[in-house]
Amino acid sequence: MKNEGFVERGIQLTISATLLVLALYWLSGMWIWVVGALAMLIMLFAVMGFCPLYVLLKIKKTNLGQPTALKVAVIVLIYLAVLIGGGYASNFFSRKFFVEDFNAMNQYYKQALFETGQEHRPEAKQNYGALVTGYATFQQKYTRYQPYALRGDGQLIVDLEKVAKIIADTKQDVYVGDLKKAHLALEQVRPLTQEIFKRNGFSLLAVSLVDFHDSMEKVLGVANAKDVAGVLAAYPEANDKLAAVEKEDNDAEIQAIRTNLEALVQLARDNQIEALPAKAAELKSSFVKVYLQRG
Repeated sequence: MKNEGFVERGIQLTISATLLVLALYWLSGMWIWVVGALAMLIMLFAVMGFCPLYVLLKIKKTNLGQPTALKVAVIVLIYLAVLIGGGYASNFFSRKFFVEDFNAMNQYYKQALFETGQEHRPEAKQNYGALVTGYATFQQKYTRYQPYALRGDGQLIVDLEKVAKIIADTKQDVYVGDLKKAHLALEQVRPLTQEIFKRNGFSLLAVSLVDFHDSMEKVLGVANAKDVAGVLAAYPEANDKLAAVEKEDNDAEIQAIRTNLEALVQLARDNQIEALPAKAAELKSSFVKVYLQRG
């Protein structure tokens, strides 16, 4: 029995598509099935033109009208737009967040690896301690929740545990033992993390791009504020991070990022304040083009 009109049915389908995207891309475990089943139930109600809440609240509607081909087409388009657009965006951002979390933890790993190799014990201990804490947070999160892009990886949990064991086993050498031995042990982490990225469709270029993105945003922020000194101060970090991207790949599209970055800095050096925001927009556009394709 129908008790709702065109607008309510469109709202139901929008809610259904949103919940389906949430279940597929952002949830894990039993919640995928619970929220997914709820999404399908709401979609069924939308198709039927029935709202159970209206029954519970004793809301009666008249003049529901007959569905026209145009109305049906609009409802279907709304559903598909939310489902496909939301799915694309969710896959993009869930992968991005995973890489960002990895990079945040990996900074401590790279520093601990460097300091043990240089046999600088105080610095090695400091960065190792930060690595232990950072990796524990990373492992806990991605053991409990796997983004859509990693959900089919049956080896992920095993590899995360292997990395945790390697880190834990180096503690004695980092604090009081042989730093060279600790360095060699920590080097075993890199192949494991690289394999996780490779088999799940992430490239090392993607990792470098995300790392560069944060530094680029600092440059963009001060450029949009027309802060010449800020651009010049933020440039060295962005330059180093972009150099890491160029080591992975340096085709014409990545060269366009470099060209725009250098042009922006040159504008700052020439004190062409008014031109900074426009060039910042070009830099961001060239980055987004690469990231959407290979990030």
